[in-house]
Amino acid sequence: MWKRWRIRILLFLAVLGPGFITANVDNDSGGILTYSQAGAQYGYSLLWTIIPITIALIVVQEMCARMGVVTGKGLSDLIREEFGLRLTFVLMLLLVFVNYTNVVTEFIGIAGSLHLFHVTKFISVPLCALLVWFMVVKGNYKSTEKIFLVASVVYIAYIFAGVLSQPSWSQALHATIQLPGRSVWHDKAYIYMAIGIVGTTIAPWMQFYLQSSIVEKGIRVKDYGASRLDVIVGSFFTDIVAWFIIVACAATLFVHGMGAIQVAADAAEAMRPLAGDYAFLLFAFGLFNASLFAASILPLSTAYTVCEGLGFESGVDKSFKEAPTFYWLYTLLIAGGAVTVLMLPDAQLINFAILSQVLNGVLLPVVIILMLMLINRQDLMGKHRNSHVWNVVAWSTSIIVIGMTGVMLWGMIPGH
Repeated sequence: MWKRWRIRILLFLAVLGPGFITANVDNDSGGILTYSQAGAQYGYSLLWTIIPITIALIVVQEMCARMGVVTGKGLSDLIREEFGLRLTFVLMLLLVFVNYTNVVTEFIGIAGSLHLFHVTKFISVPLCALLVWFMVVKGNYKSTEKIFLVASVVYIAYIFAGVLSQPSWSQALHATIQLPGRSVWHDKAYIYMAIGIVGTTIAPWMQFYLQSSIVEKGIRVKDYGASRLDVIVGSFFTDIVAWFIIVACAATLFVHGMGAIQVAADAAEAMRPLAGDYAFLLFAFGLFNASLFAASILPLSTAYTVCEGLGFESGVDKSFKEAPTFYWLYTLLIAGGAVTVLMLPDAQLINFAILSQVLNGVLLPVVIILMLMLINRQDLMGKHRNSHVWNVVAWSTSIIVIGMTGVMLWGMIPGH
């Protein structure tokens, strides 16, 4: 009995990485800012989103992992083969644009977190840009993955910050299982924030990165059970962290009437007098870790996606000479993101960051629908096609997000 369990545990540890890393990088600077703003502006009232979003995240991520294992190909590679180069090229352009806004947001988080310790962004941003570039370009998949796994564990700091903020646990738990009244759907700002929460939790880039990582790691069909567990554990962990971030800001900023924050670092600063130095340090350290972590992953995901979709060599195990397009795109995204933050006025940072997460939410249904068309193909997936339950959850996620986006856009029309 013990020997069988030991083998299962060792197998899980062997494939641990892609699912756990991808889900946790979800809680990047944009995610922390969106969750923090949700708690600061609306208290506990957006906690109800966490349970359905967690279910949707598990389903969508599992679909990507399964396609990667069965086909041995990345998502953008499959889209090009099955839907043609024209659609793929348009999708790649949209992804590069949306991912670029996300990369900028990561450097906003780096600048904000280190500013709390009196380090100017003109020092912190260039140095961290060089650090993340060097870590990936000069490393290999195994060493890079180990660094990312360690960074993922650091997210537990937000759980401690949430506990130290001394929230009303009964209110928080009740809000998590209680659906909001119909009146909130007439609040354009509330809908905008809800789409941002969906977009930051199930970002389109995550699906491309996860499937590419699964393929690069070489996980086989017979080992897929452990890989699925990797996805599920990662999804639960990241959304537990998200829940605690909302709770921490609801218990401090919202309860004390502080309202909206300007940058994610403001949440940490505001916590100091309300929840103590430990909560401040944990929140600030978690923000820096998350921003640096995602500043590596996001441009890496984009480089994987574009190179696979357009047929260029890609992979951190290849040299610069073997995959020049891959490394140049990675480099340009990091450099562009860093330079943009240095040029942006501080007053515009919050709006830019939340907009990037809303753009994720708007693009998400397109990616999910393409995934569903692929994963239900008998000739492509065989017996590993989606179950009816998985299809219902995935289609429902797409339809709901499309509906929310429609309501948001309708509300932006003058007179509505």
